Amino acid sequence: MNPYEKIKDLTRQQGISVRELEKRLGYSNGYFSKWKTVSPNSDGLSKVADYFNVSVDYLLGRNQAPEWADEDDLIELDKLLESNVNMAYGGETLTPEEKQRVKDVMTGLFWEFRKRDKEK
Repeated sequence: MNPYEKIKDLTRQQGISVRELEKRLGYSNGYFSKWKTVSPNSDGLSKVADYFNVSVDYLLGRNQAPEWADEDDLIELDKLLESNVNMAYGGETLTPEEKQRVKDVMTGLFWEFRKRDKEK
């Protein structure tokens, strides 16, 4: 499911149209429909994620957990990622793209370590 399809699903659940979401977030008509074929920008993804209280990873379909993961694993990963919302390096706040890269690395390491722990 691409980000546009996720947005359609979320708006349907909220009882609003995609057009209404575009208005609420300050975007022009048809802004999100471009995401059917073009990669969305991080600002737009962040705004949608914040609006619906979901992660950018969810919108991008990157929330796929390994088959052996259980609900506790998913909760722990979510806590880890959300605890690092104010990321900075050298006193400068990271850009949304840099934050996403850090979260991607953290997610990969989390699953690697969790698998190792379960194999013990």
